[in-house]
Amino acid sequence: MTLWNGSYPFYPGANACFPFDTTRAVIVTVFLSMLATSIIILPGIPARRRLFWFLRLLLGLFLGAVILNVQFTGDWETGWVQANTSYKSFSPVQVSADIGLHIGLAGLNVTLRGNPVKQLNETINYNEHFPWSFGQDYDLSYSQGLHKGLPSPILYVAEKFSSQSPCAVHRQYRVAGHYASATLWLAFCTWLVSILLFSMSILLYGGQMLLLTATLILSSLLLFSTTRNTLRCPIQFGPVSLRTGYGESFWLALATGLLCLLLGLGILILNSLQPERLKLIFSLDKSSEEELWDKSCLPAQASCSAQDGHMVPLGELCPGTATQL
Repeated sequence: MTLWNGSYPFYPGANACFPFDTTRAVIVTVFLSMLATSIIILPGIPARRRLFWFLRLLLGLFLGAVILNVQFTGDWETGWVQANTSYKSFSPVQVSADIGLHIGLAGLNVTLRGNPVKQLNETINYNEHFPWSFGQDYDLSYSQGLHKGLPSPILYVAEKFSSQSPCAVHRQYRVAGHYASATLWLAFCTWLVSILLFSMSILLYGGQMLLLTATLILSSLLLFSTTRNTLRCPIQFGPVSLRTGYGESFWLALATGLLCLLLGLGILILNSLQPERLKLIFSLDKSSEEELWDKSCLPAQASCSAQDGHMVPLGELCPGTATQL
């Protein structure tokens, strides 16, 4: 009989992972609810304005949802590798697994998935999060992973990003993620201001706020990309190494920033060259303006006619009644 009956201590079974991120689910649900509500009231919009109104709504909700959603995603930088590696410390037994690294603005996730999932009479399917945002202690979460007895590949990857690691990338990722997140929050605020200005038909300033939103989004991408210029330690698993590249959230934010830039420039150009066409896109054509003008002038015209009725010469009111002295 061996110590612990041949099993190694501090290695509980794989924890069941929640199937999706609740924060992202809430954001998507809120924006989809707003879209569904707008579709319900769409038949009440006049037919000639309905298409442009729906396109403006769809673009506005898409921009806001992306700016807010990428704050909480963990795939700004991702990488996968398939390797044969040791599963537990102090054990020569190796498993075939897919190892993934997902880096976000607030921390990183390390994924270990067996290939196949069932090996060594266990289910090898882990996804561990290690936060580094301000107010969170990355080293503490790494120490908790050590005490919990996480598999060796997860601890090996997480150790590369600790503050005590000779790789020295912890501070760069933490600072870059913090300022990129703050810049995206500013972009979300400027997006809200642009929506408010467009709803008030202040098109020129709305276009300028869209340009500011695009500048802030692209600045956040620039801040995050500075981390890739730092010297890195290789994450090696035998003959193969884990390499990372920009993930879906990075490219989605880039596309959104470029879209804001094009929309803002288009609004400014149309406002200076063809303002009538811009008013038509925002349902501010001449016919609607004339109808509003006529309705606003009806009380004034009535008062003017009443005033004209009282301004009659006195001689016309009493003809032939004057007597000569």
